Amino acid sequence: MSKREDQKKRKEEKQLAAQQKLQTQKVMMKFGLFGVGPVLLVFVLYTLLSQGRTYSPIEIAETDHLRGNAENLVSIVVYSDFQCPACATEHETMTQLWPRIEDKAHLIVRHYPVTTTHAHSWTAALYAEAASRQGRFWDMHDYLFAYQPIWSGLSNVEAEFESYALELNLDVEQLRSDVEADDVIEKVRNDQRGGTSAGVRSTPAVFVNGRLLARPSRARITEIVEEEFAEAAAAG
Repeated sequence: MSKREDQKKRKEEKQLAAQQKLQTQKVMMKFGLFGVGPVLLVFVLYTLLSQGRTYSPIEIAETDHLRGNAENLVSIVVYSDFQCPACATEHETMTQLWPRIEDKAHLIVRHYPVTTTHAHSWTAALYAEAASRQGRFWDMHDYLFAYQPIWSGLSNVEAEFESYALELNLDVEQLRSDVEADDVIEKVRNDQRGGTSAGVRSTPAVFVNGRLLARPSRARITEIVEEEFAEAAAAG
């Protein structure tokens, strides 16, 4: 390395270090952390940055929403966005396909709201989770997809979602409270984080026994489920 190249490299390293220091200062100023003691600082940073556990597409979490028998040999995990038109299509596909594969597989649906393009996807996920506290996750899940063309175009969706809750005989006051519950919010956030870690980059993302399908059509899902079931049965 020439002297000039060495000087350039040192300059770039100093600039990077300065940028990182400035970014750290901005974060600390944002949360008012200057002037606090070391122990309190660690505690506050831990509180701000700690996140719940995530699960891979080959695991079943206690908080997962599962359709079918968990003991079945094939696991299907779908990361979905309620406002995504392709996810609504996938939901319809899976609904039609399910009677054919329910003796071989179980289905897990996890949240992956793409808020950059779907403004109401996060809220929809929260309402589905809140409904689950009253034992009606799948009902609200199906309603949100069925009426997606209606609520997707609204500026505010809360009243529309509450109308679905009334049709499902849910306690709306309880639903409103649960939408804001920390563990409901954490469930949606951790589903999303787990999906990202698993390689989800768009929705719907369909995993069969941990294998991400490039084209999750009805024929493709059926083919892979049959293959995985035959392989697992032979090995077992």
